[in-house]
Amino acid sequence: MWAILGLASALFLGIYDIFKKQSLNNNAVMPVLFFSTVASATLFTPFIILSVKSPGLLTGTGLFVPQITPLEHVQVLIKSAIVVSSWVLAFFALKHLPITIVAPIRATGPLWTLIGALLIFHERLNLYQWGGIVITLAFFYLFSTAGKLEGIEFKRNKWIYFIIAGTLLGACSGLYDKFIIRRIDRVAVQAWFSVYQVVILLPFVLLNEKIRKRKNIRFEWRWTIPLIGLFLIIADYLYFYALSYEDSLISVISALRRGSVLIAFVIGGLIFREQNLKKKGAYLVGILVGILLITLGTLLS
Repeated sequence: MWAILGLASALFLGIYDIFKKQSLNNNAVMPVLFFSTVASATLFTPFIILSVKSPGLLTGTGLFVPQITPLEHVQVLIKSAIVVSSWVLAFFALKHLPITIVAPIRATGPLWTLIGALLIFHERLNLYQWGGIVITLAFFYLFSTAGKLEGIEFKRNKWIYFIIAGTLLGACSGLYDKFIIRRIDRVAVQAWFSVYQVVILLPFVLLNEKIRKRKNIRFEWRWTIPLIGLFLIIADYLYFYALSYEDSLISVISALRRGSVLIAFVIGGLIFREQNLKKKGAYLVGILVGILLITLGTLLS
């Protein structure tokens, strides 16, 4: 069941990526990020209040938000800080790079999650996992050559470093999710995470507003901005639900979630009329084959 939930999460995550790109094209980054997070918090805040004032209304619905301890609030706050940092980097990268460049780089997330698990939990890799790492890195290198055809030099383009850093932080968040979901109610994690991300972003957005106006960077409201928050809530709800199963595997769920890149790559590439889709698509398939081998190796270990 948790695998099906992971695939469903991937579907909504792929659509979420397309809405992000549509919202960020020729638009100021921080306001888009902030208002999309406000949309998420606005959806969850009534459930937090109702869970305190009238808990009987939500009990058994899957939307009840149980009260958590101060220490647990701190743990959720740490998760929020990690994710917001990842988002800031990823949003800036997505504005300045084609979605068909960003999506395959994001697809390497399970590779970094595996390496993190190797370093933190001292796991030993089997043949499948080593093969998956080699294939993923090889096709990642080939993918960088495809970027050169569009004038994107991976070694010299700062936005490439932004999306790689954002992906690494996303991998850290995945490892941390497995830790807290087994200790804190998943709905409470998602609800308070939605609130704390707004709290964390607000001072940076206010500071950025002065810079944005000084540099005359235009912000335009688009209907896709609140949809970013909506589709992320659905994707994360399914993701946390999958993680709540005792037998769930974070490396497998992370790999299944990377299926979202196929949606973002194909539909996004066509909508935004991006270049070299066949070559980049072939390299993306290679990256995903590597990720599948890593996942298979995890299942067999």
